[in-house]
Amino acid sequence: VQLQASGGGLVQAGGSLRLSCVVSGLTFRNCVMGWFRQAPGQEREFVAAISDSGHIRNHADSVKGRFTISRDNTKYTVYLQMTSLKSEDTAVYYCAADSSSWARSPFSRGSYNPRTHWGQGTQVTVSS
Repeated sequence: VQLQASGGGLVQAGGSLRLSCVVSGLTFRNCVMGWFRQAPGQEREFVAAISDSGHIRNHADSVKGRFTISRDNTKYTVYLQMTSLKSEDTAVYYCAADSSSWARSPFSRGSYNPRTHWGQGTQVTVSS
């Protein structure tokens, strides 16, 4: 199983970035996908999740209205479009996959569990 994230970088406050994550080794169309982030000295926190079909999405309150998760099942890829970035968005961003249904997935509740598959992370730094 491999989740390859890309698209991070350095951006000024108010700017935008789009993260991508390509998945292999899993039946992507059956996976709930999510993005989490971890800032230095802090716990990993939920950012957004999307159901296997893409019809259901969940975003953390801290990013609602600024970030949008989406997916393309033909490309085995999940995206995180980030706009109006703030300095507090600075973190390593991780994509994650869960093979459960949406109702059973911890991602639908803004969490993860030991069965979560993780990517390697991509750094997002927002300068003020």
